[in-house]
Amino acid sequence: MPVVRHWFWRSALPRYAATLWGFVVFMPVGVTYAAATLLFMAMLACGRWHERAARLRASPIFWPWVAYVAWTLVVLAIRPHYPQTGENLAHGLRIALTMAMAVMLTREEAVGALRGFIVVAAISVLLIVLKHTVGLPDLQIWRSVTIMTGNKSINNALLFALLGATAAVFGLAYLHRQRRWFGAHGAVAAFAMTLGAVLLVRLALPSRTSLIGLALAVAAACIHQWRKRWDRIALALIVVAAVVALGVWKIPAVQQQQFASGLHELEQAQAGTVSEDSWVSRFYMYRITTQMMLEKPVAGWGIGAWTSQWKARAPAVISYKNMPHDDFLWMGAQAGIPGFVVLLAILLAGLWGGWRRADLAGRLGFVAMLTLLTATSVNSALRDAQIGLALPWIAFVYLRLSQEAGHPWSKVLPGTLRPASGEDAAAAGLSAGAQPPRPL
Repeated sequence: MPVVRHWFWRSALPRYAATLWGFVVFMPVGVTYAAATLLFMAMLACGRWHERAARLRASPIFWPWVAYVAWTLVVLAIRPHYPQTGENLAHGLRIALTMAMAVMLTREEAVGALRGFIVVAAISVLLIVLKHTVGLPDLQIWRSVTIMTGNKSINNALLFALLGATAAVFGLAYLHRQRRWFGAHGAVAAFAMTLGAVLLVRLALPSRTSLIGLALAVAAACIHQWRKRWDRIALALIVVAAVVALGVWKIPAVQQQQFASGLHELEQAQAGTVSEDSWVSRFYMYRITTQMMLEKPVAGWGIGAWTSQWKARAPAVISYKNMPHDDFLWMGAQAGIPGFVVLLAILLAGLWGGWRRADLAGRLGFVAMLTLLTATSVNSALRDAQIGLALPWIAFVYLRLSQEAGHPWSKVLPGTLRPASGEDAAAAGLSAGAQPPRPL
Protein backbone atom coordinates (compact mmCIF):
# COMPACT_ATOMS: atom_id res chain seq x y z
CA MET A 1 0.00 0.00 0.00
CA PRO A 2 2.75 2.56 0.79
CA VAL A 3 4.32 1.75 -2.60
CA VAL A 4 1.04 2.46 -4.40
CA ARG A 5 0.60 5.72 -2.47
CA HIS A 6 4.16 6.77 -3.32
CA TRP A 7 3.59 6.01 -7.03
CA PHE A 8 0.35 8.02 -7.03
CA TRP A 9 1.94 11.10 -5.49
CA ARG A 10 5.05 11.04 -7.65
CA SER A 11 3.52 10.08 -11.00
CA ALA A 12 -0.25 9.85 -11.28
CA LEU A 13 -1.32 13.01 -9.44
CA PRO A 14 0.64 15.49 -11.62
CA ARG A 15 -0.50 13.65 -14.74
CA TYR A 16 -4.15 13.88 -13.73
CA ALA A 17 -3.71 17.56 -12.82
CA ALA A 18 -2.09 18.32 -16.21
CA THR A 19 -4.92 16.44 -17.95
CA LEU A 20 -7.48 18.46 -16.00
CA TRP A 21 -5.87 21.77 -17.02
CA GLY A 22 -5.93 20.66 -20.64
CA PHE A 23 -9.59 19.69 -20.24
CA VAL A 24 -10.77 23.05 -18.83
CA VAL A 25 -9.13 25.46 -21.29
CA PHE A 26 -12.49 26.32 -22.92
CA MET A 27 -14.14 26.97 -19.55
CA PRO A 28 -14.41 30.21 -17.50
CA VAL A 29 -11.20 31.72 -16.19
CA GLY A 30 -11.89 30.76 -12.59
CA VAL A 31 -11.87 27.09 -13.56
CA THR A 32 -8.56 27.42 -15.42
CA TYR A 33 -7.04 29.25 -12.44
CA ALA A 34 -8.12 26.37 -10.19
CA ALA A 35 -6.66 23.76 -12.54
CA ALA A 36 -3.37 25.65 -12.83
CA THR A 37 -3.15 25.96 -9.05
CA LEU A 38 -3.85 22.24 -8.66
CA LEU A 39 -1.03 21.33 -11.05
CA PHE A 40 1.37 23.69 -9.30
CA MET A 41 0.52 22.18 -5.92
CA ALA A 42 0.83 18.66 -7.33
CA MET A 43 4.28 19.47 -8.69
CA LEU A 44 5.33 20.92 -5.34
CA ALA A 45 3.99 17.93 -3.42
CA CYS A 46 5.44 15.27 -5.69
CA GLY A 47 9.01 16.53 -5.83
CA ARG A 48 11.27 15.40 -8.70
CA TRP A 49 12.30 19.04 -9.08
CA HIS A 50 15.77 18.08 -10.28
CA GLU A 51 14.22 16.31 -13.28
CA ARG A 52 11.79 19.15 -13.95
CA ALA A 53 14.52 21.77 -13.69
CA ALA A 54 16.59 19.75 -16.16
CA ARG A 55 13.71 19.81 -18.65
CA LEU A 56 13.33 23.57 -18.22
CA ARG A 57 17.07 24.06 -18.81
CA ALA A 58 16.87 21.87 -21.91
CA SER A 59 14.01 23.91 -23.39
CA PRO A 60 14.87 26.43 -26.12
CA ILE A 61 13.04 29.12 -24.13
CA PHE A 62 15.19 28.74 -21.00
CA TRP A 63 17.59 31.70 -21.30
CA PRO A 64 15.00 34.17 -22.64
CA TRP A 65 12.67 32.99 -19.86
CA VAL A 66 15.35 33.60 -17.23
CA ALA A 67 16.03 37.05 -18.72
CA TYR A 68 12.29 37.88 -18.65
CA VAL A 69 11.90 36.94 -14.97
CA ALA A 70 15.16 38.63 -13.95
CA TRP A 71 14.42 41.87 -15.83
CA THR A 72 10.90 42.02 -14.38
CA LEU A 73 12.37 41.85 -10.87
CA VAL A 74 15.09 44.41 -11.68
CA VAL A 75 12.50 46.89 -12.98
CA LEU A 76 10.35 46.22 -9.92
CA ALA A 77 13.31 47.17 -7.73
CA ILE A 78 14.56 50.28 -9.54
CA ARG A 79 11.44 51.92 -11.01
CA PRO A 80 8.46 53.58 -9.29
CA HIS A 81 5.49 51.60 -8.02
CA TYR A 82 1.83 52.26 -8.84
CA PRO A 83 -1.61 51.13 -7.61
CA GLN A 84 -1.57 48.42 -10.31
CA THR A 85 1.99 47.22 -9.58
CA GLY A 86 0.92 44.22 -7.52
CA GLU A 87 -1.66 43.08 -10.06
CA ASN A 88 0.70 43.50 -13.02
CA LEU A 89 3.54 41.75 -11.20
CA ALA A 90 1.21 38.84 -10.45
CA HIS A 91 0.24 38.63 -14.14
CA GLY A 92 3.88 38.80 -15.22
CA LEU A 93 4.91 36.00 -12.87
CA ARG A 94 1.82 33.97 -13.80
CA ILE A 95 2.92 34.21 -17.45
CA ALA A 96 6.39 32.93 -16.55
CA LEU A 97 5.02 30.15 -14.33
CA THR A 98 2.60 28.94 -17.02
CA MET A 99 5.44 28.66 -19.53
CA ALA A 100 7.72 26.91 -17.03
CA MET A 101 5.14 24.37 -15.85
CA ALA A 102 4.34 23.42 -19.45
CA VAL A 103 7.95 22.75 -20.47
CA MET A 104 8.71 20.96 -17.16
CA LEU A 105 6.04 18.30 -17.76
CA THR A 106 7.06 14.70 -18.24
CA ARG A 107 6.19 13.11 -21.55
CA GLU A 108 3.20 11.32 -20.00
CA GLU A 109 1.95 14.52 -18.35
CA ALA A 110 2.18 16.47 -21.62
CA VAL A 111 0.35 13.70 -23.45
CA GLY A 112 -2.36 13.78 -20.79
CA ALA A 113 -2.75 17.55 -21.10
CA LEU A 114 -3.21 17.32 -24.87
CA ARG A 115 -5.63 14.42 -24.59
CA GLY A 116 -7.73 16.51 -22.21
CA PHE A 117 -7.56 19.41 -24.67
CA ILE A 118 -8.69 17.29 -27.62
CA VAL A 119 -11.55 15.70 -25.65
CA VAL A 120 -12.91 19.05 -24.46
CA ALA A 121 -12.55 20.48 -27.97
CA ALA A 122 -14.77 17.67 -29.30
CA ILE A 123 -17.29 18.33 -26.52
CA SER A 124 -17.19 22.06 -27.33
CA VAL A 125 -17.95 21.40 -31.00
CA LEU A 126 -20.90 19.25 -29.92
CA LEU A 127 -22.14 22.06 -27.67
CA ILE A 128 -21.96 24.54 -30.55
CA VAL A 129 -23.92 22.20 -32.80
CA LEU A 130 -26.57 21.64 -30.12
CA LYS A 131 -26.80 25.38 -29.43
CA HIS A 132 -27.56 26.14 -33.08
CA THR A 133 -29.91 23.19 -33.65
CA VAL A 134 -31.99 22.13 -30.65
CA GLY A 135 -30.84 24.93 -28.32
CA LEU A 136 -29.08 24.88 -24.94
CA PRO A 137 -29.72 26.66 -21.64
CA ASP A 138 -27.51 29.73 -21.19
CA LEU A 139 -25.10 28.40 -18.56
CA GLN A 140 -21.87 30.16 -17.58
CA ILE A 141 -19.81 26.99 -17.96
CA TRP A 142 -20.25 26.90 -21.75
CA ARG A 143 -21.47 30.41 -22.63
CA SER A 144 -18.11 31.52 -24.08
CA VAL A 145 -18.05 28.42 -26.28
CA THR A 146 -21.52 28.72 -27.78
CA ILE A 147 -21.71 32.51 -28.27
CA MET A 148 -19.14 35.30 -28.67
CA THR A 149 -18.74 36.93 -25.25
CA GLY A 150 -15.47 38.81 -25.07
CA ASN A 151 -11.89 37.65 -24.62
CA LYS A 152 -12.76 34.18 -23.33
CA SER A 153 -14.59 33.49 -26.57
CA ILE A 154 -11.62 34.90 -28.50
CA ASN A 155 -9.45 32.42 -26.59
CA ASN A 156 -11.75 29.59 -27.60
CA ALA A 157 -11.68 30.68 -31.24
CA LEU A 158 -7.86 30.75 -31.10
CA LEU A 159 -7.84 27.23 -29.65
CA PHE A 160 -10.06 26.06 -32.51
CA ALA A 161 -7.65 27.75 -34.92
CA LEU A 162 -4.74 25.88 -33.33
CA LEU A 163 -6.65 22.62 -33.70
CA GLY A 164 -7.33 23.44 -37.35
CA ALA A 165 -3.61 24.07 -37.91
CA THR A 166 -2.82 20.80 -36.09
CA ALA A 167 -5.15 18.90 -38.42
CA ALA A 168 -3.53 20.59 -41.44
CA VAL A 169 -0.09 19.47 -40.24
CA PHE A 170 -1.31 15.87 -40.10
CA GLY A 171 -2.99 16.25 -43.50
CA LEU A 172 0.26 17.45 -45.06
CA ALA A 173 2.12 14.55 -43.45
CA TYR A 174 -0.42 12.07 -44.80
CA LEU A 175 0.03 13.47 -48.30
CA HIS A 176 3.80 13.28 -47.95
CA ARG A 177 3.83 9.60 -46.94
CA GLN A 178 0.58 8.38 -48.45
CA ARG A 179 1.89 4.97 -49.52
CA ARG A 180 2.94 3.99 -46.01
CA TRP A 181 0.25 5.78 -43.99
CA PHE A 182 -3.42 5.50 -44.67
CA GLY A 183 -2.71 8.30 -47.07
CA ALA A 184 -5.26 10.13 -49.13
CA HIS A 185 -8.18 9.18 -46.89
CA GLY A 186 -6.31 10.41 -43.84
CA ALA A 187 -5.41 13.65 -45.62
CA VAL A 188 -9.04 14.27 -46.59
CA ALA A 189 -10.20 13.66 -43.02
CA ALA A 190 -7.51 15.95 -41.60
CA PHE A 191 -8.19 18.79 -44.04
CA ALA A 192 -11.92 18.41 -43.37
CA MET A 193 -11.14 19.11 -39.71
CA THR A 194 -9.19 22.19 -40.75
CA LEU A 195 -12.18 23.36 -42.79
CA GLY A 196 -14.40 22.73 -39.78
CA ALA A 197 -12.12 24.94 -37.67
CA VAL A 198 -12.39 27.68 -40.30
CA LEU A 199 -16.19 27.50 -40.14
CA LEU A 200 -16.12 27.65 -36.35
CA VAL A 201 -14.00 30.82 -36.25
CA ARG A 202 -15.98 32.42 -39.07
CA LEU A 203 -19.53 31.60 -38.01
CA ALA A 204 -19.85 30.28 -34.45
CA LEU A 205 -17.09 32.36 -32.80
CA PRO A 206 -16.19 34.99 -35.41
CA SER A 207 -12.61 36.13 -34.79
CA ARG A 208 -10.42 37.91 -37.31
CA THR A 209 -7.32 37.16 -35.23
CA SER A 210 -8.09 33.44 -35.30
CA LEU A 211 -8.66 33.40 -39.06
CA ILE A 212 -5.36 35.21 -39.65
CA GLY A 213 -3.53 32.94 -37.22
CA LEU A 214 -4.93 29.81 -38.85
CA ALA A 215 -3.97 30.95 -42.37
CA LEU A 216 -0.45 31.87 -41.25
CA ALA A 217 -0.02 28.58 -39.38
CA VAL A 218 -1.06 26.45 -42.36
CA ALA A 219 1.27 28.37 -44.68
CA ALA A 220 4.09 28.03 -42.13
CA ALA A 221 3.45 24.27 -41.85
CA CYS A 222 3.92 23.96 -45.61
CA ILE A 223 7.22 25.82 -45.44
CA HIS A 224 8.35 23.73 -42.46
CA GLN A 225 7.55 20.43 -44.16
CA TRP A 226 9.03 21.21 -47.58
CA ARG A 227 11.82 23.55 -46.52
CA LYS A 228 14.19 22.01 -49.09
CA ARG A 229 11.63 21.71 -51.89
CA TRP A 230 10.83 25.24 -53.01
CA ASP A 231 8.67 23.99 -55.87
CA ARG A 232 6.39 22.22 -53.42
CA ILE A 233 6.39 25.20 -51.07
CA ALA A 234 5.36 27.49 -53.92
CA LEU A 235 2.56 25.14 -54.97
CA ALA A 236 1.33 24.73 -51.39
CA LEU A 237 1.34 28.49 -50.76
CA ILE A 238 -0.57 29.08 -54.00
CA VAL A 239 -3.20 26.59 -52.82
CA VAL A 240 -3.40 28.23 -49.37
CA ALA A 241 -3.67 31.69 -50.97
CA ALA A 242 -6.41 30.46 -53.30
CA VAL A 243 -8.38 28.99 -50.41
CA VAL A 244 -8.02 32.22 -48.44
CA ALA A 245 -9.10 34.26 -51.48
CA LEU A 246 -12.10 32.00 -51.97
CA GLY A 247 -12.97 32.41 -48.30
CA VAL A 248 -12.76 36.19 -48.57
CA TRP A 249 -14.87 36.15 -51.72
CA LYS A 250 -17.52 33.91 -50.18
CA ILE A 251 -17.41 35.50 -46.75
CA PRO A 252 -20.90 36.15 -45.31
CA ALA A 253 -22.28 39.65 -45.82
CA VAL A 254 -22.11 40.38 -42.08
CA GLN A 255 -18.40 39.61 -41.95
CA GLN A 256 -17.74 41.52 -45.18
CA GLN A 257 -19.29 44.48 -43.42
CA GLN A 258 -17.06 43.85 -40.38
CA PHE A 259 -13.88 43.94 -42.46
CA ALA A 260 -15.03 46.97 -44.44
CA SER A 261 -15.97 48.68 -41.19
CA GLY A 262 -12.54 47.85 -39.77
CA LEU A 263 -10.75 49.47 -42.69
CA HIS A 264 -13.01 52.50 -42.39
CA GLU A 265 -12.23 52.69 -38.66
CA LEU A 266 -8.49 52.75 -39.41
CA GLU A 267 -8.98 55.56 -41.91
CA GLN A 268 -10.99 57.48 -39.32
CA ALA A 269 -8.33 56.93 -36.63
CA GLN A 270 -5.56 58.17 -38.92
CA ALA A 271 -7.68 61.25 -39.60
CA GLY A 272 -7.95 61.93 -35.86
CA THR A 273 -11.39 60.51 -35.12
CA VAL A 274 -11.77 58.89 -31.69
CA SER A 275 -14.34 56.20 -30.89
CA GLU A 276 -14.73 52.93 -29.03
CA ASP A 277 -14.66 50.92 -32.25
CA SER A 278 -12.23 48.01 -32.12
CA TRP A 279 -9.73 49.11 -34.74
CA VAL A 280 -9.87 52.78 -33.73
CA SER A 281 -9.09 51.98 -30.09
CA ARG A 282 -6.29 49.61 -31.14
CA PHE A 283 -4.76 52.31 -33.33
CA TYR A 284 -4.55 54.68 -30.37
CA MET A 285 -3.43 52.00 -27.91
CA TYR A 286 -0.56 50.88 -30.16
CA ARG A 287 0.54 54.43 -30.93
CA ILE A 288 0.37 55.75 -27.36
CA THR A 289 1.94 52.62 -25.82
CA THR A 290 4.81 52.79 -28.31
CA GLN A 291 5.34 56.41 -27.27
CA MET A 292 5.48 55.31 -23.63
CA MET A 293 8.17 52.76 -24.43
CA LEU A 294 10.26 55.19 -26.47
CA GLU A 295 10.09 57.87 -23.77
CA LYS A 296 11.59 55.48 -21.18
CA PRO A 297 13.54 53.01 -23.35
CA VAL A 298 15.99 51.68 -20.75
CA ALA A 299 13.76 50.41 -17.94
CA GLY A 300 10.28 51.67 -18.79
CA TRP A 301 7.87 53.47 -16.52
CA GLY A 302 7.77 50.65 -13.97
CA ILE A 303 5.71 47.51 -13.38
CA GLY A 304 2.05 48.52 -13.22
CA ALA A 305 2.59 51.87 -14.93
CA TRP A 306 0.63 51.23 -18.11
CA THR A 307 -2.85 51.92 -16.71
CA SER A 308 -2.02 55.27 -15.10
CA GLN A 309 0.02 56.41 -18.10
CA TRP A 310 -2.76 55.37 -20.46
CA LYS A 311 -5.43 57.22 -18.49
CA ALA A 312 -3.26 60.36 -18.53
CA ARG A 313 -2.65 60.21 -22.29
CA ALA A 314 -5.63 58.51 -23.92
CA PRO A 315 -8.72 60.20 -25.30
CA ALA A 316 -11.43 60.21 -22.63
CA VAL A 317 -13.78 57.93 -24.56
CA ILE A 318 -11.33 55.01 -24.49
CA SER A 319 -9.35 55.80 -21.32
CA TYR A 320 -11.13 52.99 -19.44
CA LYS A 321 -9.13 50.30 -21.31
CA ASN A 322 -6.87 48.29 -19.01
CA MET A 323 -4.49 46.62 -21.48
CA PRO A 324 -3.06 47.62 -24.88
CA HIS A 325 -3.97 44.45 -26.83
CA ASP A 326 -0.28 43.82 -27.58
CA ASP A 327 1.66 42.14 -24.79
CA PHE A 328 5.05 43.06 -26.23
CA LEU A 329 4.15 46.75 -26.12
CA TRP A 330 2.63 46.30 -22.64
CA MET A 331 5.92 44.87 -21.42
CA GLY A 332 7.93 47.52 -23.31
CA ALA A 333 5.99 50.41 -21.75
CA GLN A 334 6.51 49.04 -18.25
CA ALA A 335 10.02 47.56 -18.56
CA GLY A 336 11.54 49.41 -21.50
CA ILE A 337 12.89 48.06 -24.76
CA PRO A 338 14.72 45.24 -22.88
CA GLY A 339 11.35 44.09 -21.54
CA PHE A 340 9.85 44.16 -25.04
CA VAL A 341 12.81 42.17 -26.38
CA VAL A 342 12.96 39.45 -23.71
CA LEU A 343 9.25 38.65 -23.97
CA LEU A 344 9.47 38.52 -27.75
CA ALA A 345 12.64 36.40 -27.49
CA ILE A 346 10.77 33.70 -25.54
CA LEU A 347 8.30 33.13 -28.36
CA LEU A 348 10.96 33.43 -31.07
CA ALA A 349 13.09 30.85 -29.23
CA GLY A 350 10.06 28.55 -29.14
CA LEU A 351 9.57 29.07 -32.87
CA TRP A 352 13.23 28.28 -33.49
CA GLY A 353 13.00 25.15 -31.36
CA GLY A 354 10.11 23.90 -33.49
CA TRP A 355 11.82 24.88 -36.74
CA ARG A 356 15.03 23.03 -35.90
CA ARG A 357 13.20 19.74 -35.57
CA ALA A 358 12.14 18.81 -39.08
CA ASP A 359 9.53 16.16 -38.27
CA LEU A 360 5.89 16.19 -37.27
CA ALA A 361 6.49 16.91 -33.58
CA GLY A 362 8.68 19.89 -34.47
CA ARG A 363 6.15 21.12 -37.01
CA LEU A 364 3.34 21.04 -34.48
CA GLY A 365 5.46 22.93 -31.96
CA PHE A 366 6.30 25.47 -34.66
CA VAL A 367 2.69 26.19 -35.67
CA ALA A 368 1.58 26.35 -32.02
CA MET A 369 4.20 28.96 -31.20
CA LEU A 370 3.35 30.92 -34.36
CA THR A 371 -0.34 30.94 -33.39
CA LEU A 372 0.59 32.22 -29.94
CA LEU A 373 2.93 34.85 -31.42
CA THR A 374 0.14 36.10 -33.71
CA ALA A 375 -2.38 36.29 -30.85
CA THR A 376 0.10 38.03 -28.54
CA SER A 377 0.85 40.65 -31.20
CA VAL A 378 -2.76 41.73 -31.74
CA ASN A 379 -4.39 40.79 -28.46
CA SER A 380 -3.49 40.26 -24.81
CA ALA A 381 -2.88 36.53 -25.20
CA LEU A 382 -0.47 36.42 -22.24
CA ARG A 383 -1.53 39.36 -20.03
CA ASP A 384 -5.26 38.58 -20.01
CA ALA A 385 -5.77 35.46 -17.90
CA GLN A 386 -8.89 34.56 -19.90
CA ILE A 387 -6.54 33.75 -22.79
CA GLY A 388 -3.25 33.51 -20.90
CA LEU A 389 -4.23 30.44 -18.84
CA ALA A 390 -5.39 28.50 -21.91
CA LEU A 391 -3.78 29.22 -25.28
CA PRO A 392 -0.19 29.72 -23.98
CA TRP A 393 -0.52 26.63 -21.77
CA ILE A 394 -1.50 24.44 -24.74
CA ALA A 395 1.05 26.06 -27.09
CA PHE A 396 3.92 25.45 -24.68
CA VAL A 397 2.78 21.85 -24.12
CA TYR A 398 3.06 21.44 -27.92
CA LEU A 399 6.56 22.88 -27.64
CA ARG A 400 7.34 20.49 -24.78
CA LEU A 401 6.50 17.48 -26.96
CA SER A 402 8.68 18.86 -29.75
CA GLN A 403 11.64 18.29 -27.43
CA GLU A 404 10.83 14.59 -26.98
CA ALA A 405 12.60 11.94 -29.04
CA GLY A 406 10.70 9.59 -31.30
CA HIS A 407 6.97 10.08 -31.96
CA PRO A 408 5.39 11.60 -28.84
CA TRP A 409 2.20 12.51 -30.72
CA SER A 410 1.50 8.83 -31.41
CA LYS A 411 0.41 8.64 -27.76
CA VAL A 412 -1.86 11.68 -27.95
CA LEU A 413 -4.22 10.77 -30.79
CA PRO A 414 -6.43 7.71 -31.35
CA GLY A 415 -4.76 4.70 -32.93
CA THR A 416 -6.20 5.36 -36.40
CA LEU A 417 -4.22 8.61 -36.60
CA ARG A 418 -0.87 7.23 -35.45
CA PRO A 419 1.95 7.04 -37.99
CA ALA A 420 3.85 3.81 -38.30
CA SER A 421 7.08 3.76 -36.29
CA GLY A 422 9.81 5.74 -38.02
CA GLU A 423 7.60 7.07 -40.81
CA ASP A 424 7.68 10.76 -40.01
CA ALA A 425 11.30 10.62 -38.94
CA ALA A 426 12.15 9.11 -42.29
CA ALA A 427 10.21 11.85 -44.05
CA ALA A 428 12.25 14.40 -42.13
CA GLY A 429 15.55 12.72 -42.86
CA LEU A 430 15.93 11.45 -39.27
CA SER A 431 16.32 7.96 -37.91
CA ALA A 432 13.41 6.46 -36.02
CA GLY A 433 15.17 6.97 -32.72
CA ALA A 434 16.53 10.39 -33.56
CA GLN A 435 16.97 12.82 -30.70
CA PRO A 436 15.38 16.26 -30.83
CA PRO A 437 17.67 19.20 -31.54
CA ARG A 438 20.07 20.27 -28.85
CA PRO A 439 18.59 23.13 -26.82
CA LEU A 440 19.77 26.68 -27.46
